[in-house]
Amino acid sequence: QVQLVESGGALVQPGGSLRLSCAASGSISSIYAMGWYRQAPGKQRELVATIGSAGRTVYADSVKGRFTISRDNAKNTMYLQMNSLKPEDTAVYYCTIVIPPFDYWGQGTQVTVSS
Repeated sequence: QVQLVESGGALVQPGGSLRLSCAASGSISSIYAMGWYRQAPGKQRELVATIGSAGRTVYADSVKGRFTISRDNAKNTMYLQMNSLKPEDTAVYYCTIVIPPFDYWGQGTQVTVSS
């Protein structure tokens, strides 16, 4: 059993910054990849960023240059540094990890960007 706990979501003004964390615990062997997704009200869940076991990163076009994904393998923790936040970044952010052949999801953390 694998548990993921996200933290760091908050209400922030446009142009502000937040750092999300995702801590993994439980029966963790070799994590293949980790990632962040988000879901805004009335919209489908979408990819934000992923990071592979070798550190290769992929970002959605909408967040390139503003968000940075990173991971601390020793702590089984992943981060998402979000800068220059925009109202359209408002969503519930979910972390996910892939330990083949399964993927696991956290319960989400709310990020609201509003003045």
